[in-house]
Amino acid sequence: MWVRDELLKSIWHAFTALDEDHRGKVSKSQLKVLSHNLCTVMKVPHDPVALEEHFKDDNEGPLSNHGYMPYLSRFILDKVREDFDILEFNKMCWTLCYRKNISPQQLLISNDDAFKVWCIFNFLSEDKYPLVIIAEEIEYFLRKLTDAMANTWSEDRFTEYKLELSGNKNCLTAWELIELVGVHFFSKSLNCQTLSMGINEVFQELILDILKQGYMTKKGHKRKNWTERWFVLRPHSLSYYVCEDLVEIKGTIALDSDCCVESLPDRDTKKCLFIIKCSDKSFEISASDKKKKQEWIQAVQTCIQLRRLGLPSPHREARLRRRELRQRQQVEEDDLAHRMKQLQAANDNKQRELEAMRKKMGEAAAKASIEEERRRKTELDLQDRYRLDLEREKMVRQQMEEQVAQKSIELEQYLQRVRELEGMYHQLEEALEDERQAKQDEEAMRKLQARLLEEEAAKRAELEQMHLQQQRALSQTRAEKQELVAEQLVKERDLQAAMQQLERLEKERHGALEQYEVVTRKLERAANQTKTWKDKVAKHEGLVRLIQPGPKGPQRMTNWGPASFTDAELEMRKRSWQASKNQGSQGL
Repeated sequence: MWVRDELLKSIWHAFTALDEDHRGKVSKSQLKVLSHNLCTVMKVPHDPVALEEHFKDDNEGPLSNHGYMPYLSRFILDKVREDFDILEFNKMCWTLCYRKNISPQQLLISNDDAFKVWCIFNFLSEDKYPLVIIAEEIEYFLRKLTDAMANTWSEDRFTEYKLELSGNKNCLTAWELIELVGVHFFSKSLNCQTLSMGINEVFQELILDILKQGYMTKKGHKRKNWTERWFVLRPHSLSYYVCEDLVEIKGTIALDSDCCVESLPDRDTKKCLFIIKCSDKSFEISASDKKKKQEWIQAVQTCIQLRRLGLPSPHREARLRRRELRQRQQVEEDDLAHRMKQLQAANDNKQRELEAMRKKMGEAAAKASIEEERRRKTELDLQDRYRLDLEREKMVRQQMEEQVAQKSIELEQYLQRVRELEGMYHQLEEALEDERQAKQDEEAMRKLQARLLEEEAAKRAELEQMHLQQQRALSQTRAEKQELVAEQLVKERDLQAAMQQLERLEKERHGALEQYEVVTRKLERAANQTKTWKDKVAKHEGLVRLIQPGPKGPQRMTNWGPASFTDAELEMRKRSWQASKNQGSQGL
């Protein structure tokens, strides 16, 4: 049974040829002639009344091809049987269209050869309109044509032509393919007769489904004599003719799922024998040599196997596989393009995040510098204000010097911790904002401590009550600092998870596209700049907490020393003050 899509391709060429103004419309009179010719060659009863009834709402003017398609499917294609001559059908459609599209005088091949190339185009073209043949199918056709002419395939020449073709539209129409073959573009060293024979062989193989043909000797059923015949193998039958012109057919062997082919031993007079067993009779055949015998047995066995599996002819099956392969490749390319877009979008988002992070880091560094300058100025003011108090509190100063020495040891430990944390600064970029907030809270506590010291100097009598207030403030500060540390740990874990996810994305991106190496190098340079900035921040961070011992001369200090203290210093001072108080109580 002929495939409807293949019949529609030839009809489309005929319909397009009737569309002289290229508007997709043909007059009713022309459609009547086309429909009558189609019904005649396809052996379908023609009903002119049905055409009139189908287009009764549009009796004047051109008719749309969208309106003719339902009529064509219902009244012609649905009634087609397999007993019509497909070559006559194709020649009728060819006659309507070839004169309007090609000039035979400009071609080096005959009109019959151009018709065969046109039929091959319809077989290999895509099932989309307007009909075109893509580069892969062009290469398939040219390779088979080259093999049929026993010529050498030029891969470099076709690669250049394919590049030129991809620069335009990467496909050809039927008339462009005929022109490509007709001007001997890929067969300049061969004569026209060789080219014609090659086209005919490919036409018989692809269009007429002739899988194999040649002379062999067949044993008769009645006289039992051996006669030489020209055998033609098609997917469903093995026909034998008087000679190779295929004019007088002598019989046909129908190949179905019940048939089988077997090799026979040589006899005295005949060699290279094999037998084809059918349900009603058997056929003994003699090949010319053992190689041809094996080729014929294999070819017949392949046809029988295709009938058993219900598959189409090998060429149609190969064409379907090539199309499925192209569709899978297209799906994979679309999927790869989609993944590329996703990776590009993810990379752009990361770039924007890094840029925003850099801006925040710059702003945080500027604010930290301003805060540092203000804190130093405040410390200098407080040192001048409390210098007289330091002179009156010599005993306290001695205790404070011991505490400063101890604090220096703690500072050395702190600097050691800072050096250990330098390698982890790239994970703390997102926590800079929280760190700045913690510094602001710490500065607020320092201001609160300074105010408490001022009130202590003015209200010595209420020292006990102020100490209790300081103790409560210190407890609250420790709780807040513990919360800040817990939040910082949470953010560090989130940052580590985000960095792991970023590493996975970078690995996928490196595996998908090597061109992102330039972006990676830019990120590395940005990381180096960030590390340089971190080193500066680490250096400033170490200088923030540096406390030098006071001058050897008399200095003014309060009971609690300078205005800025850490929680550990305040705790130590509290313990020292409590011990002094207890000693005083015991002396009383």
